[in-house]
Amino acid sequence: MTEGTATASSYRVRVVSRRMVSATVAEFVVESASGESLPSWDPGAHIDVHIPDGSERQYSLCGNPTEPRTYRFAVLREPDGRGGSEWLHDRVHRGDELVVNGPRNNFGLAESAPAYHLVAGGVGITPILAMASHLQSAGAGWRLTYLGRSRKTMAYLDELATLDETGDRVEILASDETERRDLAELLGHDAPGTYVYACGPESLLEGLESAVADGARVSLHVERFAPRDRNALDEAGAPFEVELTVSGLRLTVPSGESILDVAEKAGVPAPYSCREGTCGTCETRIVDGIADHRDSILTTEERDANDYLMICVSRSNTPRLVIEL
Repeated sequence: MTEGTATASSYRVRVVSRRMVSATVAEFVVESASGESLPSWDPGAHIDVHIPDGSERQYSLCGNPTEPRTYRFAVLREPDGRGGSEWLHDRVHRGDELVVNGPRNNFGLAESAPAYHLVAGGVGITPILAMASHLQSAGAGWRLTYLGRSRKTMAYLDELATLDETGDRVEILASDETERRDLAELLGHDAPGTYVYACGPESLLEGLESAVADGARVSLHVERFAPRDRNALDEAGAPFEVELTVSGLRLTVPSGESILDVAEKAGVPAPYSCREGTCGTCETRIVDGIADHRDSILTTEERDANDYLMICVSRSNTPRLVIEL
């Protein structure tokens, strides 16, 4: 089976292995269909996988960045999702080809932090695993907390055990084995200035953000699988004018439509993938005006800097917004 048509920004990969790494998570290892080396990547990066309905899904890379011939990613089966995970689980096998974009990295691992605490919830282990492997190879100080419903649903426990050579770096918290851990207490063991990288369900990320707001003295970095505030995405917003400096167009963005929607209707090519402010593909530089940020990627500091916005969801707080598109 060959799925999708590659474009100038996408390319084909071939599945060289597929296996279940937990009761609900399938792992795929892919290589370039042309036999060439794949684009380089760093821990925290993801690729976009094209789905038959024309949409794309983002999956974190969890392999070895120093291996240029293959990518590895893992997919949680979500029966109540949008169909992408079930298609990959049920229809994609060894020898099949996929069309992908990327990799891109909105969750990059900072170098030379005083210490690292990696926190994963469920399939959020995928970018975290690549980070742990990199930090171990670099001889950095790190620890990892992995939360899940049960060990049978938690992927890569065997690889984590191998990484944890001293037996004191990795903590497994399965809900059917232990009481729920207080997240503020979890971060309370970290030395001031520790860099915390977290990926998982919204409840976990919100809990960690609340702990930091309440005084945990760490630097928190998160990656989300879904919009931080879906209600904000549903708010229609007031109309505004957008000026596109590269295209030389001035367009009206009506209530209920995005900048991306309007640009597409005007024939302006704009990169995008998720259409919900979680992947970063459509990040665009702001030239003038103040954005109404509705994405789930930019930090508070980045929003305040007002240098970039995600045109698939964000709007304008000023009557006119000028962007580099």
